[in-house]
Amino acid sequence: MSTSDHPQADGQTERTIHTLEDILRACVLEDGGSWNNHLPLIEFSYNNNYHSSIGMAPYEAFYGRKCKTLLCWAEVGDKGIIGPGIVQETTLKIKSI
Repeated sequence: MSTSDHPQADGQTERTIHTLEDILRACVLEDGGSWNNHLPLIEFSYNNNYHSSIGMAPYEAFYGRKCKTLLCWAEVGDKGIIGPGIVQETTLKIKSI
């Protein structure tokens, strides 16, 4: 565990925490407190953005390839119709994040 007041915390951990706090704060301001609905989008955005410390996106570092797109946001077993509207909304949310 690491906290900002803990002397053994490294700079990279502190920067990651700060970045995630900023993203969550922006989502709260943008969406009126419904940030928990957008956690999958926040995770996707963070893991697919370039990080200078590793020279690539975390997803690419872990899997050895770039993530091209979001495939499905539904839970396993959920059935629903996904059309162009949800794709546009998701794309706008990711750009916002």
